[in-house]
Amino acid sequence: MATNLSACHPGDGIQALNRLPGLAEPRLQIDLERELQQLRQEDSWQRETGRSSKTLAKYPDFRIVLILMKSGTRMRQHRAEGRVSIQQLEGQVCVHLADRKVNVSAGHLLVLDCGVLHDVEALEESAFLLTISWRREKSDGSESFSSAQQHLDEEAVSRMDDEGGAPDAAAVNPPGAARKAGLGS
Repeated sequence: MATNLSACHPGDGIQALNRLPGLAEPRLQIDLERELQQLRQEDSWQRETGRSSKTLAKYPDFRIVLILMKSGTRMRQHRAEGRVSIQQLEGQVCVHLADRKVNVSAGHLLVLDCGVLHDVEALEESAFLLTISWRREKSDGSESFSSAQQHLDEEAVSRMDDEGGAPDAAAVNPPGAARKAGLGS
């Protein structure tokens, strides 16, 4: 199978973002332990929602969000029109699906296909990486993103933010350093 290398070029993500372009650098290196320590200092971690989150990478078709949840907290039911993965770093969460519950422990990965309805419950203090990948569509000979799909995924991320995610931050650290940002677009 031939690969179309012209579909994605380093730096494409920076041009597509008008806010926080530092989250779409051609190379990002992130210290997850440091990021978790910072999340534990956020106001959102102290609120009743017991959850704090930070966008670590934000490209037009790909997002990585670090989420920290206190034991017993829950993200209400939602879906993303793109594929998602939950990579459990610390603790254990229970992902409630329509037909079953799936426990995800530290060191495990769960992948959900497009549009799968789910909610997430922290069974103990937990940290995980949420990755969302949108599809690209061809349009007028150039690559673009399905605005309907991206809008639905942005709504899911926004709902997560409304339930206790970190607010947007305008400051961006120098390249190679960890970046500070919220879940908004």
